[in-house]
Amino acid sequence: MKLNVVVSLLLLLISTATCCPPSDRRALLAFKSALHEPYLGIFNSWTGQDCCHNWYGVSCDSLTHRVADINLRGESEDPIFERAHRTGYMTGHISASICELTRLSAITIADWKGISGEIPKCITRLPFLRTLDLIGNQISGGLPYDIGRLNRLAVLNVADNRITGPIPKSLTNLASLMHLDLRNNLISGVIPSDIGRMKMLSRALLSGNRITGRIPESLTNIYRLADVDLSGNQLYGTIPPSLGRMSVLATLNLDGNKISGEIPQTLMTSSVMNLNLSRNLLQGKIPEGFGPRSYFTVLDLSYNNLKGPIPRSISGASFIGHLDLSHNHLCGRIPMGSPFDHLEAASFMFNDCLCGKPLRACLKN
Repeated sequence: MKLNVVVSLLLLLISTATCCPPSDRRALLAFKSALHEPYLGIFNSWTGQDCCHNWYGVSCDSLTHRVADINLRGESEDPIFERAHRTGYMTGHISASICELTRLSAITIADWKGISGEIPKCITRLPFLRTLDLIGNQISGGLPYDIGRLNRLAVLNVADNRITGPIPKSLTNLASLMHLDLRNNLISGVIPSDIGRMKMLSRALLSGNRITGRIPESLTNIYRLADVDLSGNQLYGTIPPSLGRMSVLATLNLDGNKISGEIPQTLMTSSVMNLNLSRNLLQGKIPEGFGPRSYFTVLDLSYNNLKGPIPRSISGASFIGHLDLSHNHLCGRIPMGSPFDHLEAASFMFNDCLCGKPLRACLKN
């Protein structure tokens, strides 16, 4: 009889040691109570005492058994979505109880379309947080002003929400941040002038906001930066020529702003392959200087105030896939041969006096 009691106590101790702490379970249930998911039943598995096993979207650290990841995506290839033949929809808000999960390294609550409210300010007190992904909801309010406290954060994605206010100055303290995605919100103010401090940043996606001011020169100090999308804002001033000297920059989208001045010649022979400067106030001529290093999958300079001829050196580019020079004030003969032999008239329409294939023939002198 005594042996059975001892065995039972040992089993109880073992099971307790491998379960998530009661405090984590309580925090998860409080988090769940602030949300409503009517179609898929993803929270039906959140039962029992052990939130580390078979709770949908919850993962725990194998040593401490503390909750480490919350991964809830409204668009997924998981069988629960395939059986329902639909994407997810969830309403409610993100409860501050999530901050009681002090060992969290990843929070992904993405693409649920109906989650509203603000980002809990206490989220900046999660010292191990590496991923914060809240894309595709209706979250409002500002980014936490002290978000720079999250010194391990590598991914910050709040795209496709209703975030307002400025980019917090403390954001530039995030020395480990690699992926920054603030697209399609209502963010205003300027890009912090010291953004160049974020040396690990490889993607800076800020399009579709109300950001104003100039492109910070310090942006060009981020040697890992590969993708920059500042399109659809209210930026003004000129394009820093140093952008064309960045060693790994492959995508530069500045379209739909109020950028003026001339196109830096450095961009024509840079590492940039996808260059969109359309719908700005750019002036002057398209720079000469194209050569074997000029490789563009997209080169869009449409809807500006560019004048003069199409530079002859553009024929020396190693590749141009899509070229759009329409809606400018260009004049002269369209060069022959590559890359012009595969382009349609739409690439050159609405200029002052361009001629040659694929437009009308030039008049003979």
